[in-house]
Amino acid sequence: MSEKKVHDPFSTREAENYDNPIPSREFILELLQQNDQPLTRRSIGKLLGLSGEEQTEALRRRLRAMERDGQLHRNRKSAYGVMSKMNLVTGRIMGHQDGFGFLIPDEGGEDLFLGQREMQIALHGDRAVARVTGIDRRGRKEGAIVEIIKHANERIVGRLLSDAGIYYLIPNNRRISQDIMVPPDKLMAAKPGQIVEIEITDHPNRHRSPLGQVVTVLGDHMAPGMEIDIALRDFELPHAWSPEALKQAESYGEKIPETAIDGRLDLRHLPLLTIDGEDARDFDDAVHAEAIEGGWRLWVAIADVSYYVTPDSVLDQDAQERGTSVYFPSQVIPMLPEALSNGLCSLNPDVDRLCMVCEMTIDSDGRLTSHQFHQGVMNSKARLTYTQVAAMLVDNDAELRSQYQAVLPGLETMHGLYKAMLSARHQRGAIDFELTETQFLFDSNRKIEAIVPRERNDAHRLIEEFMVAANVSAAQFLLSKELPALYRVHETPSAEKLSGLREFLSELGLSLGGGDEPSPSDYARLLSAAHQRQDAHLLQTVMLRSMKQAMYHPENVGHFGLSLEAYAHFTSPIRRYPDLLVHRAICHLINNKKASKWAYSHEDMVQLGDHCSMASRRADEATRDVSDWLKCEFMQDHVGESYDGVISGVTSFGLFVELSDIYIEGLVHITALKNDYYEFDASGHRLTGERTRMVYRLADKIRVKVVRVDLDEKKIDLELA
Repeated sequence: MSEKKVHDPFSTREAENYDNPIPSREFILELLQQNDQPLTRRSIGKLLGLSGEEQTEALRRRLRAMERDGQLHRNRKSAYGVMSKMNLVTGRIMGHQDGFGFLIPDEGGEDLFLGQREMQIALHGDRAVARVTGIDRRGRKEGAIVEIIKHANERIVGRLLSDAGIYYLIPNNRRISQDIMVPPDKLMAAKPGQIVEIEITDHPNRHRSPLGQVVTVLGDHMAPGMEIDIALRDFELPHAWSPEALKQAESYGEKIPETAIDGRLDLRHLPLLTIDGEDARDFDDAVHAEAIEGGWRLWVAIADVSYYVTPDSVLDQDAQERGTSVYFPSQVIPMLPEALSNGLCSLNPDVDRLCMVCEMTIDSDGRLTSHQFHQGVMNSKARLTYTQVAAMLVDNDAELRSQYQAVLPGLETMHGLYKAMLSARHQRGAIDFELTETQFLFDSNRKIEAIVPRERNDAHRLIEEFMVAANVSAAQFLLSKELPALYRVHETPSAEKLSGLREFLSELGLSLGGGDEPSPSDYARLLSAAHQRQDAHLLQTVMLRSMKQAMYHPENVGHFGLSLEAYAHFTSPIRRYPDLLVHRAICHLINNKKASKWAYSHEDMVQLGDHCSMASRRADEATRDVSDWLKCEFMQDHVGESYDGVISGVTSFGLFVELSDIYIEGLVHITALKNDYYEFDASGHRLTGERTRMVYRLADKIRVKVVRVDLDEKKIDLELA
């Protein structure tokens, strides 16, 4: 390409952002796409018609930024080329504990397999440029790492060990398969066997393992609470408040200011009440219902966090970074400081609190017919638990009904409304997964005494229905005003996942209706048909795995699982940042009546949605990691014991078995299935013996013995009893 293109379509934007603008990234990419070979910076500048020291330096910075972001690659001759034309792929590395890994491309498409030799120079989470080298024997695209763009692991937590005077760290995150060498003068008094946090001082290369230095000694391997200290660092969970945020939270005092009440809807006369678990400490929703002609009026009052946590304040910055509260089995890492989360924002009984109110009318068939939002002030008349409410409404507990007779009429009205709403839920075909949740019971030393199922009753479901109605109302209100906001979206399952699910179901004599595009009601009918089966629990698990993850996004595509056209998270602003953003949007519309002058653009919401979705996944992964550790710790005292179980997963390397009554999963490795060779059938979810024709299939009952527990690996090994 010998002559300069005359027009950059993004020149106006560049002129607005820079005093001395140069051509945009898009224009530079187009220029290089049209060229048949990589170009040096000097050649690019000449083609773009740039001159002078200032423009030359600006081009240098832009090209380096595009290289850093993976848009361009600079070869050994310092010439820049477009990734796709150079057969290069940019992405994030996902490691595997067995030493290999994958490059997950930024642009989507097939993952690139990275063998153990390639992973010598990279760690899980690194961003890299790789070259496609071919197809391996299993039909996977294979690659070679060209360059690490950005290292992901500045600090790593793990167990410090020593061998012949050489110290090394085994990372707790098993996706980091390399040991980190620690020189003797970098130990900071840490002793072998202790859990430590190290800082990477030298990243790995082809000839040497990574090196690090100890920066924090967390404590002994089995110390109570150690699993949470590890998870906080392993998953990079923000857990320390800035002094400024704490100071701001405490500056509001313990009572709402009188000036804040002016202009608000006064609901202090309404018998609003909270219904939560026994161990709840922050109450962000209160409810009340009254019968009206043709149906009900439902009030859902939510803590008004937006009054205290304003955009770009230090409190807001910390809350946004956290994205969500993280609920570990024995500890909570809150999104807001306790002065707000358990204090001024919590809807505690018998105190005035600021709230955001969703006032809804529900018809006699349980369908939402209208909604209205208010900024209000309330006073909760009771703090009830799910157990108490179920005892009063379902079991007719006379003592509790007498104790709470002041709020009992409202509870009975809510129960009638709930039944109508539940019927409407079934009518629209929402998917009701009833998976067993478990909870850990701890002794005074923070050691597990037992693992028990968490019972769900009518009170749980009542609150869930009311919260769904308020969330639907919030989504409909925001959509009607066309304001950039975050919706909770859940897309339809992918064709690949559906195909796998249908193959599995056919093995069990079941089918999913709906053809290539099943509806939520098709899933609901299948769940209903499988309800009485012994393998219903595992069927639900497989069905759940066929579905996509819900996420936050400003483009509303509906919520497949709930069978709703629009859904937004409005009801938990104390513990979820998206809810706080929804509150701000509703407040803006209530006070300004129009969408103009809104502080957030569509692009802002895209970025915030990505961050909040990541924070939600991060919290789930961290809590799952802690739960796995605790289960292994609990099972250390049960090595040698036998249990009945159910096959919960079948892989080419063995059987995952969930132990009955204690809800813990372990692995029967394929080498423990003796006296035969076994064939793995992925679609049939089974292993079949070549000689004996013995079949082990998903959902089969099986009796196993615990033979080994590895806390470092978080693995429980089983064998057939």
